[in-house]
Amino acid sequence: LASAVANAGGIGVIATAGIGMLEPDFATNFSLANRRALQKEIRKARKMTKGIIGVNIMVALTDFYNLVKVAVDEGVDLVLMGAGLPLRKLQMLLPDKLRDINAKIVPIVSSSRAAKIIFQYWQKNYNYVPDAVVVEGPLAGGHLGFKREQIDDPDYTLEKILPEVISTIKPFEQRFHKKIPVIAAGGIYTGADIYKFMQLGAQGVQMATRFVATHECDASIKFKETYIKSKKDDLVIIDSPVGLPGRAIRNKFLEEVSSGVRKPFKCPWKCLRTCDFKKAPYCIALALTNAQQGKLEDGFAFAGANAYRVDKIISVKELMATLTEEYKKVAYNLSQ
Repeated sequence: LASAVANAGGIGVIATAGIGMLEPDFATNFSLANRRALQKEIRKARKMTKGIIGVNIMVALTDFYNLVKVAVDEGVDLVLMGAGLPLRKLQMLLPDKLRDINAKIVPIVSSSRAAKIIFQYWQKNYNYVPDAVVVEGPLAGGHLGFKREQIDDPDYTLEKILPEVISTIKPFEQRFHKKIPVIAAGGIYTGADIYKFMQLGAQGVQMATRFVATHECDASIKFKETYIKSKKDDLVIIDSPVGLPGRAIRNKFLEEVSSGVRKPFKCPWKCLRTCDFKKAPYCIALALTNAQQGKLEDGFAFAGANAYRVDKIISVKELMATLTEEYKKVAYNLSQ
């Protein structure tokens, strides 16, 4: 999927959470399995495209630093970092005289406050600031950087947060004499949505939900069908074992968990720093990997708020063409 998006002119992003779970030695050598799996995925993508490839690494991962090192060593173009504030011990991402680092640094935030903390810390401790920032609103799929009560609060919409982050970043652009693109994410579904957020000052968008229903996405057909079959009220906010709310598609697994059923699991290691695996009702990494492989009786699908609008599986090329067409149509109509 990442290489197909890159070939179509976008930035293809490889996700790293639980990436080594399908490696044969994951249960005994989890850290090495994750590093090896990430290296394989990056190399595979590189063989298939000359376009831009990024890696999304959750700050909350126990092996966050190891995975950042793999991404840098493999020469990825961007390192996106969410689910936590990327602050300490990140000198390996900084360009210096001894080595030319390819990777652009892109934190993912859900508030101007988080953006300010990150940029001030980097300025003070590294005399350097990130190269771009993704602002993720509450309509995103997966783990959300909001409290439950903020998700439907009009004060926390992407339309509201985006301009606040843009104005927070402005002084750092001036101080460091560089453009720092702000990228909008969370609930962006059509070319018209892209146009709207670009008009609000975003310089790009990050999309995920709509790309799940592509031929190139490596999730199983059963996983993709959960998107196609879902209705608006199937999209629910869950309390993840890692201590964050998340948006997912309701299924039997989630209904059982919410009624108090525990799903037994062995934790070969604590993959997320915030996970209390002794008390957790299920292993979220295992549940998501199972779902991705089509075993939805033992897992569930994370999805954005617009997942119910997905009605068919198409190619990345066709999707990119559709988004471009929708964008141009709105731009043309508004210019008349």
